Amino acid sequence: MELYEQIRREYEHGSGTIREVSRKLGVHRREVRKALSSAIPAARKVPEREHPKLAPAIPFINAILEADRKAPRKQRHTAHRIWMRMRREMPEVEVAGSTIRRYVRSRKAAMGLLGHEIFVSQSYQFGGEAQVDWYEGWVLIDGESHKMNVFCMRSMASGAAFHRAYPHATQQAFLEAHELAFAWFGGVFSVLRYDNLKSAVKKILRGHQREETARFIGFRSHWGFASEFCTPGEGHEKGGVEGEGGQFRRNYLVPVPSVQNLEGLNQLLSAGSMEEQGRMIAGRTQTIGAAMIAEQEHLLPLAEEGFDLASLHFPHIDASGCAKVLTNFYSAPLPMGTVVQVKVYSAYVEVWYQAKCVARHERCYERHRKVLELDHYLDALTKKPGAMAGSTALEQCRAQGRWPASYDRFWGLLKEREGKQAGTRAMIDVLLLGREYGVAQVRQAVEEALEMGCSNAGAIRYLLNVNGLEKGPTAKPADIGALSRYDRPLPSLDAYDRLHPNWLATEVIQ
Repeated sequence: MELYEQIRREYEHGSGTIREVSRKLGVHRREVRKALSSAIPAARKVPEREHPKLAPAIPFINAILEADRKAPRKQRHTAHRIWMRMRREMPEVEVAGSTIRRYVRSRKAAMGLLGHEIFVSQSYQFGGEAQVDWYEGWVLIDGESHKMNVFCMRSMASGAAFHRAYPHATQQAFLEAHELAFAWFGGVFSVLRYDNLKSAVKKILRGHQREETARFIGFRSHWGFASEFCTPGEGHEKGGVEGEGGQFRRNYLVPVPSVQNLEGLNQLLSAGSMEEQGRMIAGRTQTIGAAMIAEQEHLLPLAEEGFDLASLHFPHIDASGCAKVLTNFYSAPLPMGTVVQVKVYSAYVEVWYQAKCVARHERCYERHRKVLELDHYLDALTKKPGAMAGSTALEQCRAQGRWPASYDRFWGLLKEREGKQAGTRAMIDVLLLGREYGVAQVRQAVEEALEMGCSNAGAIRYLLNVNGLEKGPTAKPADIGALSRYDRPLPSLDAYDRLHPNWLATEVIQ
């Protein structure tokens, strides 16, 4: 700008020609003509620069962004996450994080992957408010892809957050996760803010009024917190937990984790929550963990007892020996027509009869499925041994890995020795021993019998009794003390040996 002004001034009040201005100021005549045509320099074209340091990493970055097209939208890589992966997987490439951010942004813009979301910052008091929400995440469980629902409760003052994964966002899981979160934080927040989720809200009324579910009202009264609900469709009213879910998912669920079971996934989430306590949120003066410790003094105390989380149902046992609960059927060892109480939890289902739990199953989230336990049908199979081989309960037992190959070998030997029907009935008698001695002991006894070449149900009971005696406590000698003075020698039968044999024979005849 200053050069253009000097050129124009020299031309107007000095040399008066382009040639003289160019010679005097040492600039090209073309630049003089530009300055005379406009007082503001034209925008320069930015040449495309090469990236010698970034070049080795460009294929790696492009591959990640291309793979993100198929990944869930909320589990795609950020520029920072890509940079962190590069530092770990490509340590030989030394590139600054700002360089990665510029390239990723330009590349995402070209691929149409950019998105924008703005949140308004708020100020909160310790123990005052926490926000609750569900978010989704994909995970590989035993090699298969599953979509999990992750519960999140975030403290708005400290920034600490609790995460817990469930197969489905049921009301039982919703309430159970609350209790686990309260225990993790060490107290209860005064106010919890929610979406209008069905686990808590039955009907949306005018303004902020809601018709809440009876179980949520009882749960809220039990723990002593107040609830607030966002305006429908206005997720920014609980932007803290919305941002927390996205941030946590990008850092701990990207790339898609592979675990053995649900418990392994929750251990991963717990480790991530603990790691987050060392992070400092921008604009704050202490870490999340330090703020969480300071906040515990301001939380409401925990209730002495937990809330009964189960939903209750009262079905009857049908002709298949099952109780129908929430579109699925669960077996129970009770006669047909018996009315039972079923308690449904987030992970399992219990069948109660006369104040006693008679069956416990893993909860099934599919529809119109039968969840059967082979032990519940053993009494009926003693009368119908022919139904044993093709029973659905036995098929499920095999699929769950609870029917070892040793049982099939022993069953086959019994059928060869006693016949198909009698051998199957003998196998059922062996399985019934599990109620008395335990399933693990019966399995061990069957394997020992096979090693000895034995194929008899009575031998299994004998082995169980022998194993039980071996494991029992051994008797220890007792000190009789002063009683030793009453010791006498044992009686002898030598006098009988001296009797005459004829006399013994005469006594026998008489």
